[in-house]
Amino acid sequence: MLDRRPNGAPAGGIEAPRVTDCTPTGVTKMTKRLRLPAGTLAIALLGHGPLAQAYEYDRYNGEQINEVCAGCHGEFGQGGNEGEYPRLAGQPAGFIAKQLLLFRERRRPNMAMIEYVDHRQMPDDDIQDISRFLAELELKTKLPPVDEGAPGFDAYARLLEAKKLMQVPRAEGDTEKGGALYRRECGSCHGREGWGDAAKGAPMLAGQYTSYLWRQVDKYRNQIRIHDEDSPEEELLAAFTNEELEDIFAYLSVVDD
Repeated sequence: MLDRRPNGAPAGGIEAPRVTDCTPTGVTKMTKRLRLPAGTLAIALLGHGPLAQAYEYDRYNGEQINEVCAGCHGEFGQGGNEGEYPRLAGQPAGFIAKQLLLFRERRRPNMAMIEYVDHRQMPDDDIQDISRFLAELELKTKLPPVDEGAPGFDAYARLLEAKKLMQVPRAEGDTEKGGALYRRECGSCHGREGWGDAAKGAPMLAGQYTSYLWRQVDKYRNQIRIHDEDSPEEELLAAFTNEELEDIFAYLSVVDD
């Protein structure tokens, strides 16, 4: 992911939007750039701190970056290859930004991401733009009924709409048991039906590939990934049996039905 901006933020810092200062006459103007520490990025995307107000979203830049991401994660962030590449569309921007920072700092191992996330190719402003762009992508689970024989029916528009459909296949397991267990153990963070929590930066689990979720469970259990950075030694998922997780994932796989 290349830094397409000639005045892009250097590694380790974020350039806030230009602030215009006027002379007393109100005629002559000059611009300044405010550089903020890179560590404020995740906080800003969660809606806190000074950068939350200073940052100006560049949707076009996010769209351009997504053209690179689409090679693995799909044109609309739908993921692909049966869950080898996860769905990103609709994930909270704060969560996406945090993962990109972890990839960039080599704190979350992922060979496929290495060449795209160093400071030169993925500066902080690019992380903000692509995170919000992906968060705002909406994938429908079904198309509304239409009369294809009606005057003015646009077959091409219907085709484009169909390309943005995504529904996770039903996973094996007891959905009723899984739903009860999910709501008791997971719903307070990931949302009652698994669609995530933007305010907390907690990712959606519903609408995600079941095979991908299983791979992440293995990484959490082996501490390749940390579930809670505030309690890195906590082995939360180790408390669940495989059968319980199978039921939870079965429930999550039908939420989008």
